[in-house]
Amino acid sequence: MTMSADTGNQAIRGVLPVVHMPYLEDLSIDGDTLRKEVDYVFDKGADGLCLALVSDLLRLTADERLQLPLQLVEYAGGRGPVTIGVGAESTLQAAAFARAAEEAGAAAVMAIPPLSQALAEDQLRAYFTGILEAVSLPVFIQDASSYVGTAMSLEFQADMFREFGSRILYKPEATPLGPVISGLRELTGGEAAIFEGSGGVLLIDSYRRGVTGTIPGVEMLEALVALWDALERGDDRRAYEVYQPICAMCTLQLQGGLDGFIVTERYLLHRQGLFPNEVHRGPLGYQLDEATRAEIDRIYALLQETLARA
Repeated sequence: MTMSADTGNQAIRGVLPVVHMPYLEDLSIDGDTLRKEVDYVFDKGADGLCLALVSDLLRLTADERLQLPLQLVEYAGGRGPVTIGVGAESTLQAAAFARAAEEAGAAAVMAIPPLSQALAEDQLRAYFTGILEAVSLPVFIQDASSYVGTAMSLEFQADMFREFGSRILYKPEATPLGPVISGLRELTGGEAAIFEGSGGVLLIDSYRRGVTGTIPGVEMLEALVALWDALERGDDRRAYEVYQPICAMCTLQLQGGLDGFIVTERYLLHRQGLFPNEVHRGPLGYQLDEATRAEIDRIYALLQETLARA
């Protein structure tokens, strides 16, 4: 049985997609499209939503990061919990982002460690403790070292849970993900809520290791909800049927790292008619060429055919 993190009347579990950030031609945030995206997320069966790395978090201004929690909570309208990424280069910054999230009505915050240098564990402890002391919300410890930053030891992460209990949630993305999830479960006595963020490519393995939920992007949300629901009801045949095209799509995304997910998601959301354009904030570490776009189109068509067979 998977754990569930409760915050007020909203349980943090299930499918919690990271909203993708839409921009106008002048690179400002397109608020109207963001509101439509939030409606889309819940219409497709998501249990909540997140503002995190794939939201272009590292490309947002400080003012945007302080204002977006209020917008997203308003747009969500109580339909599910909103989690806000607050990771920053200093504890002071992260605490300010966390307070803005709590004041806006977010259900939890999520933090990667500072990225500018690898930190000793006493410094990591001070950083996460500073966030925990700034707010009363649950705090996701996010190890995104498969994309950015440096891996944190499992023992350090488990020590935070021993000290702060159920206020600590986990989103491990270190490699190899499966053993990391199992290690966190073992070290926390199976009591911690752990969420995977592989985009779907490792979701089945992660589910079998006892994750509480998945934090994917929005571009294949309908498929991820179908996959999660199949796993929840023990329908392996359907789970693997939906998983195969998801896995193929993620394989293309992974070759570009974090920006591979960002540019592919924006391409697909535009293709689906949800986003009016594919405007990016640069610089980008990866861009789609025509051959990759054509392969994305083929996989997406296969995915739609698979979903239609439900």
